[in-house]
Amino acid sequence: QVQLVESGGGLVQAGGSLRLSCTASGRISVSHAAWYRQAPGKQREWVGRVIPSGSTEYSDSVKGRFTISRDKRMSTMYLQMNGLTPEDTAVYYCYVPLGNTGTWGQGTQVTVSS
Repeated sequence: QVQLVESGGGLVQAGGSLRLSCTASGRISVSHAAWYRQAPGKQREWVGRVIPSGSTEYSDSVKGRFTISRDKRMSTMYLQMNGLTPEDTAVYYCYVPLGNTGTWGQGTQVTVSS
């Protein structure tokens, strides 16, 4: 059984920072993985991704503020979020393109107060 589990969410004031983790278990790795988020009443939005080479890409809305990294074992992916604003409030999900539909974590809530 493959599983992705996000953690690290919480409540933070505007301008603050959080680091999210996505831990993979089973026959799955985060060598190629992505972060998404979904705010209340909005569609799920791509935040960024890391590819096997280690290169990362980000959406324009988070570029320069968020950083994706992963451990050497390729079992945990991180999302370092700095300069948070209330617009970053959302449930954050990690995703691995494994199989036909990919694998999602259950999400972790990030709330940024003004």
